[in-house]
Amino acid sequence: MKHYIKGTYRKSIFQSSQGYVIGIFKVRETDDESLKDYINKTITFTGYFHELTEEDHYIFYGEGVDHPKYGFQFQVSGYEKVKPEDKDGVIAFLSSDLFPGIGEKQATLIVETLGEKALDKILEDASCLSLVPKLSSKKAKKVYDTLVKYEESHKTIVYLTELGFSMKDALHIYNTYKSFTIETLEHNIYRVMNEVDDISFLKLDAIALSQGMEKEDERRVKAGILYTIQSLTFQTGNTYFSKQELYEETCKNLKLQLEENLFTSQFQELIDEEEIVEEEDRYYEKEMYQCEVEVADQIQFLCHLPQIKYKKMKKVLEEYEQSCGVVYNEKQKEAIIQALTNHCSIITGGPGTGKTTIVKALIELYQKLNNLNYDQLMEELRLLAPTGRASKRMSETTLLPASTIHRFLKWNKETNEFGINAYHKDDGKLIIVDEVSMIDLPLLHSLLDGLKKQIQIVFVGDYNQLPSVGPGQVLRDFIESETIPMVELDLLYRQDENSYIPTLAQEIKNNALSENYLKEKSDYTFLKCHSESIRNNLKTICKQILEKGYTDKQVQVMVPMYRGMNGIDQLNKELQEVFNPKDPSKREFHYGDVIYRERDKVLQLVNMPDENVFNGDIGTIERILYENESPNKKKEIYIDYDGMLVKYEPKDFSSVKHAFVITIHKSQGSEFPIVIMPLCMSYHRMLYRKLIYTGITRAKKKLILLGEPQAFLESVHNSQEQIRKTTLKERLNMKK
Repeated sequence: MKHYIKGTYRKSIFQSSQGYVIGIFKVRETDDESLKDYINKTITFTGYFHELTEEDHYIFYGEGVDHPKYGFQFQVSGYEKVKPEDKDGVIAFLSSDLFPGIGEKQATLIVETLGEKALDKILEDASCLSLVPKLSSKKAKKVYDTLVKYEESHKTIVYLTELGFSMKDALHIYNTYKSFTIETLEHNIYRVMNEVDDISFLKLDAIALSQGMEKEDERRVKAGILYTIQSLTFQTGNTYFSKQELYEETCKNLKLQLEENLFTSQFQELIDEEEIVEEEDRYYEKEMYQCEVEVADQIQFLCHLPQIKYKKMKKVLEEYEQSCGVVYNEKQKEAIIQALTNHCSIITGGPGTGKTTIVKALIELYQKLNNLNYDQLMEELRLLAPTGRASKRMSETTLLPASTIHRFLKWNKETNEFGINAYHKDDGKLIIVDEVSMIDLPLLHSLLDGLKKQIQIVFVGDYNQLPSVGPGQVLRDFIESETIPMVELDLLYRQDENSYIPTLAQEIKNNALSENYLKEKSDYTFLKCHSESIRNNLKTICKQILEKGYTDKQVQVMVPMYRGMNGIDQLNKELQEVFNPKDPSKREFHYGDVIYRERDKVLQLVNMPDENVFNGDIGTIERILYENESPNKKKEIYIDYDGMLVKYEPKDFSSVKHAFVITIHKSQGSEFPIVIMPLCMSYHRMLYRKLIYTGITRAKKKLILLGEPQAFLESVHNSQEQIRKTTLKERLNMKK
């Protein structure tokens, strides 16, 4: 239930560029019994505000919450400015900093002349100020204009919230359009989707229709087309579409059969305004087009720079081999030399082919050849990966600091902008980027934007893994363009003669599966069973693994689908009882139809950069607090991510999910000692080569396949994954 506090704003402790404020408020009145003790005292508040003026009077609507770090606060969800009503209050208001040049003496004269209702009288008729002695016309105009602006901002924000916008959205909109807000929205509410961050077409469309907008209004159709190309880009991963595709999808999004003439006229307007880019019969959303063109330009620029010459390169490499007791094959040597001498290069290969070894050698040789000490190396070297787990693994293998690309670029979640960008470039000279198959086109564009022109960049990844979640197929386009110097590592380095995981990966990649896939090896088992038996067999296998001393952190079950008896949702419930059974010593609670309990393994589903937690991170529920124990009377869970404890309230619970079983997509960028993959024909929609290849290559020491051999065979032979429509490869080839 929402309550209010009425009183005076004292000062801000923190204020963001987006209007988020932590401040101090003196309470004069409240309807909340639990806040009565704060009357005539100050309280800390948080919320989104357009403007707050010190010593002004406000009503804040919201509720008291207890923050683990900052203590008790009043969380504001809405607010009103309150004009002072008594004589002294009006004088104090008019003599405040809000009205420069009007001191206490003149403010007193205004109130004595016009009375306690002076503010209302001025707003009704500015000429009444001419009655005030010694008040110049210039100052009178200033008083009136300031008062109008003061009233206007509040009325506009109230107007926006009454339309259905949240306080946060209302502030974003008002800060964009100021005094033109109402006029702008009444003329074309859909402008907001392009001019204000994080306000979607769907939200605007619902408000517009509720206000009487006709379904075939040109403004709605035009916005619908733009929304369609933007959303399709991220749904499909394509960077361009045909006109017919966009027409059909726009009809679906607008829920009507559009007249083709109406669609064509608005479509052409978007092209004329350069919101959509037309190239031959391909149509791009403008930002995606710019990303492709600029990435191609930068990569071509790097590829055309003269090679870097090092004296005694081969001798230094031989000395390094001797000191480390290793002997590199010709392809490995080629990969190292190529990366050191070219400004842009690719190292690709499957598991067990030595990519990690090559990266370590590359770094050490770079340091030796350039005669750098450790501090100098750290000034020049950047080790990057798209996910937290991939960057952590990179750091563990190289024993050097590594970072996610987002963290390296200083991503600000609030503004959705990067602090490292075209105007504030990083000073790194050698950039090594791992797991490149996971990097989408916009992220690569942002990365290249934030780097200086004449860098050395080495892209490391496995071409045969799943493409990025976001648009583009960067690594595939890079390799197929044959523009960038590339070495593919294909020689396997087995742990022992009876190992099979790297060999199986190559067999799958080459669609040349041998009969060995049913034979047990030191690191591999295929347990045949019917789909109805998968759940029971899976539980038995997991119990045996636990009995051998492994933990749930060391074993990861992966399947391609959420639904069905062998889907993620059902299997997570089954395996919770194996890995973390009900116990009186463990607290638990229901969230929907799921039971969460202390010691559960969970998966983070969204980025939380302020907490240093990212989509795909896996943690353990360390502690649960019930409502009667929590100071803010809400359930709380505390999740441990490798020693870092993060608090979740009910509003955050949807951002985590059990992780005893995860999707193969979510496993990308990770390695697990033991991987178990159930396989059955009910997964048939998701059974294709790249998916299975990605799953098995997550296994570091042991891979267990469980289920129907026919399902496995079909997945290996099915190469019909959706090939994305992109033109990065063509752009790279055009510039050769």
